[in-house]
Amino acid sequence: AKCQCKVVPRERTNCGYPGISAAECKKIGCCFNASVPSVPWCYNPKPKKVRKVCPNDPYTRINCGHPGIKAKECTRKGCCFRAHPAGVPWCFYHRVTEE
Repeated sequence: AKCQCKVVPRERTNCGYPGISAAECKKIGCCFNASVPSVPWCYNPKPKKVRKVCPNDPYTRINCGHPGIKAKECTRKGCCFRAHPAGVPWCFYHRVTEE
């Protein structure tokens, strides 16, 4: 994503080799910007921003606990807890979404 390439020039970390082309740099998943001298032109992008969310659809839940697990025990494991509906896991893993 373009926003991942907005790195302050002095904070860029080299991602290529001397003389790498813009096309080759982008092909290996890096950012390219040759507008600032004396800093890497091919550099690592910022990490993607992600956040954990509890899935809304109860039928896509992936079990994170055991039958009869208590809410406190489930959340201590870092999982979501919703005691409804019947027949699906009540303690289940987060989904990670990009921001």
